Amino acid sequence: MKTNTTPYRQPLQDEELFTRHSANPILKEEDWPYAVHSVFNPGAVRLTDSGETLLLARVEDRRGLSHLCAARSADGISNWTIDPTPTLLPDRESRPEEFWGLEDPRITWIPEWQQYAVVCTAFSQGGPGVSLKTTSDFKTFDHYGMVMPPEDKDAALFPVRFGGHWAMIHRPALASGQANIWISFSSDLRHWGSHRVILSAREGGWWDARKIGLCTPPIRTEEGWLLLYHGVRTTASGSLYRVGLALLDLEDPVKVLYRGDKWVFGPTESYERVGDVRDVVFPCGTVLDDDGDTLKIYYGGADTCIGLATVSLRQMLAWLKAHDYTGTA
Repeated sequence: MKTNTTPYRQPLQDEELFTRHSANPILKEEDWPYAVHSVFNPGAVRLTDSGETLLLARVEDRRGLSHLCAARSADGISNWTIDPTPTLLPDRESRPEEFWGLEDPRITWIPEWQQYAVVCTAFSQGGPGVSLKTTSDFKTFDHYGMVMPPEDKDAALFPVRFGGHWAMIHRPALASGQANIWISFSSDLRHWGSHRVILSAREGGWWDARKIGLCTPPIRTEEGWLLLYHGVRTTASGSLYRVGLALLDLEDPVKVLYRGDKWVFGPTESYERVGDVRDVVFPCGTVLDDDGDTLKIYYGGADTCIGLATVSLRQMLAWLKAHDYTGTA
C-alpha cells in the first residue's frame, strides 16, 4: 500500500485582510447618465495628469451586450463624473472581434509609451478572445485587435519588458471547461509566443478547483509581482467566485514564488450574493494610495454593481508567506 507523504499543515487562523467601504456599492446602474442594465467589473487607474481615479466599467445594456464607460473621481470613492455617452463602443464592421461586445477591462500604465494599455475581452461570433487597445486620454484609442483568439480572457499586460519582450497574463479555456493562468511574450504586441502555464487550477474540493483566472493587473512590489486571481468552485447551487493571492518573481515572472492555500476575499454581502450572477466578487482594477501600502480594490458584485475594498500590501505579502502552498492536489 502506497503511503501519502504529502505533509499536512494545520490551517493558520484566518485574518480579514480586505475591508469593504461603508458606501458600497459605490456605483450602480441608476448612477449612469443613460439607460443601462448593470455596471460592474471595472478596470482602474490613477491618471498621471490629474491624479484622479478613473474606472473603466463594463456596462451591459438592455440588449445584453456590453461596452466600456469611464467614471472619474478625485478621491476614488465618491462624486463620480461619468462620461455622458459610452467611452468605448464595439464596432461590428471595422472590428468584428467585438461583434457581441467588450467586457472586463484591465488597465496598465506603460511608462515606456507614456500611455495606458487597456486589455479586455472582445466577444466575437467565435467566442471570447483578448483584445488590446492603447490610449493617452481615454477619449481616443489605438486598436491592436484580438491578440489572443477564443476562448481566452482575464488578461493584462505587465508595465515593463522582460528581456526585451512584453509579457501578458491570460486565461485560455479547454474544451473540458478547465482553465489555468498562462503567460505569453511578444516583441511587437501583435504576435505572441513562448506560452506557458504559471498557475494551474487545483483539483478536488479546493476553492480554486477546475477554473482560475487573473483578477487585476500584476502589482509590482519589492518582493515580486503580486497577483490577485479568482477561483471558481462549482457547487450544487451554482458557482462561487472568490479571490486568492500568488507572487511571481520580479525578474522572471514565469517563476511562482508563493501561492496562497486559501481564498482571501469572497462574496458575503447582499450586493455580492444577489444579482445577475449570484455569489461573485470579481476585481479588475486597483489603485495604490499615497502611503504606498493601502490598495483600493475595485470589483464587480454579482455581475450587477461596483464595490470598493481596501487592503494593505504589506499584510497581503505577510499572509501569503504564512499561507504558501504551491502544490496542485
